[in-house]
Amino acid sequence: MQQLDFDDVQGLARFGFGSMRQACFYLVCIKDLAAARAWLLAAHVTTARTLDPPPSTALQIGFTVDGLEKLGVPREVINGFSPEFLLGMAEKNRSRRLGDIGPNDPSLWRWGGPDRIPHLAIMMYGKEGQMAQCEAQFKGPSWDVAFEVLERLTTSDLDDVEPFGFRDGLSQPVVDWEEKRKPSGDQLVYSNVVSLGEFLLGYSNEYNLYTDRPLLDPSSRGAADLLPALDQPFKKDLGRNGTYLVIRQLEQHVREFWRYMDHAANSNPEQRTHVAEAMLGRRLNGTPLIPLQTKPIDGVGKDDNDRAYNQFLYDTDPDGVRCPLGAHARRANPRNADFPNRVKGPISHLLQTLGLGHKGLRDDLMSATRFHRLLRRGREYGPGLSPEDALKPEPPNEEERGLQFICLNANIARQFEFVQGAWMNTTKFDGLSEESDPLLGNREAVQGCPVSDTFSQPRDNALRERRNHLPQFVTVRGGAYFFLPSLRALKYFATVGS
Repeated sequence: MQQLDFDDVQGLARFGFGSMRQACFYLVCIKDLAAARAWLLAAHVTTARTLDPPPSTALQIGFTVDGLEKLGVPREVINGFSPEFLLGMAEKNRSRRLGDIGPNDPSLWRWGGPDRIPHLAIMMYGKEGQMAQCEAQFKGPSWDVAFEVLERLTTSDLDDVEPFGFRDGLSQPVVDWEEKRKPSGDQLVYSNVVSLGEFLLGYSNEYNLYTDRPLLDPSSRGAADLLPALDQPFKKDLGRNGTYLVIRQLEQHVREFWRYMDHAANSNPEQRTHVAEAMLGRRLNGTPLIPLQTKPIDGVGKDDNDRAYNQFLYDTDPDGVRCPLGAHARRANPRNADFPNRVKGPISHLLQTLGLGHKGLRDDLMSATRFHRLLRRGREYGPGLSPEDALKPEPPNEEERGLQFICLNANIARQFEFVQGAWMNTTKFDGLSEESDPLLGNREAVQGCPVSDTFSQPRDNALRERRNHLPQFVTVRGGAYFFLPSLRALKYFATVGS
């Protein structure tokens, strides 16, 4: 393998910029082409190179398909990107699959919907108390000439706690940056280590294949400085070292969430917390609801903190008694629940691999987790609110709370859209029915299932406990797909259409 050039990769693909506790994300349209191109060429984008000491500010830049068209990137080049990126998040059929219907409909979005699609996402990070200087530094004198700001997405520092009050940022995949691991054909074994090509274009993915991306003739305008394609050395790879960036602005209705939990628990504070933790799938402090295992999991256990949150599998809880089958954390990362409580030995393993043996109700309802991992880089926004304060009367003109959901993936359809549509939004997850994700679900009726607002908790030697009429706790306020290019591709975009 050719050594990865971290100076060509935008830093967000490798770091969450956690030491920079403040951030803001500008969603802009290009107002003046010449000024925008000049600004892009002069921008000091933070790379994935490890520095000591780490930088105190960071800048990242992503483009929508509309932005690439505005810059004059040739259409035949743009057509090399994925269909999901080309059609956009707000496309009608896509909206239905993602659950962006009813209150989540793109026509109601503040940005990203019809006639409000940004050209660029310009993401700025800085140390606490330094954001004003950071923004002024990155914008420079030509900013107002070059861009029209559609939205400025703010963030807040809640110390790794999301607005509902749970510890956040857990269970991230470990990227195989050095490509030491060869993808295994054994889908029965869960690993937290994921192929580099799942997150960066131009490298082999979990299928040991290369994801489609624009490949250019070396003699074409602007292609000379691009890296060659590893799978087609006689082509220049515009996608290499780049990735797709998903941004969704999610308003979280924190007061409604805790009022529902309080009602479900008959105002018992301890039980109220238990109900909320069952829906999330973790305790408020982030620890799992099922016991940690002593056997190491590949890619987990770098330190005691990581083991405390991620050293577990769901095969010890196949029926969801400890962690309900439909809990948010279980839907987002089913781990080894694809094959619940079935592997008993080498003969059983062989039969399952060949698709033979006894078929259970939940067999083949899910897909191996390793094909659907996401690098999450989201930031919360709005002031914190404790469960106790959430039950108090709402003050006038209360500030909105939520999550600027951000993730990176090399295949939007197989990664983000699969997780959102097939695991989060579906009412048929893991053999369940009539319930979508308890936190993110939109509660709208879907074809073949008029009810989607329930949540069930299996119990030992008893009927499951069923909770009805869950309100919608999260509303989508905006969203779009962006391409986060390599620094070489960024230069290409800024110059090829001039």
